[in-house]
Amino acid sequence: MKVGLVRHAGERQAVFVRKLTRKVSAMAKKNKPAAPSSAASQDKPATLKDLLNPDVVNKLKAQADQMKAEAEIQREEARKQAEAARKAEQKRLDNDFEYLLNNSGTDWKKYK
Repeated sequence: MKVGLVRHAGERQAVFVRKLTRKVSAMAKKNKPAAPSSAASQDKPATLKDLLNPDVVNKLKAQADQMKAEAEIQREEARKQAEAARKAEQKRLDNDFEYLLNNSGTDWKKYK
């Protein structure tokens, strides 16, 4: 018999406990990344939408839509005003002889 193979009951128990703790720690390491993600999905913090009354949320959404519509109307009016200003400036320049002379073709011979 080999002396290294014979173990006492206490020694066997110690080896068993070491192997078991290694397996448990390895399993815990494998399960750690999965556990926080599932716990995080269950423990989501409450949002303001969850805390407010649905009627209040609907009123706020309606008010936000109304403000967006008003902003769109203002942008459209500003665009129309800018276009009108450009047209007025072009009309003024069309009546300015110096502007027309400077921007006309300089080849007057073809108009003889």
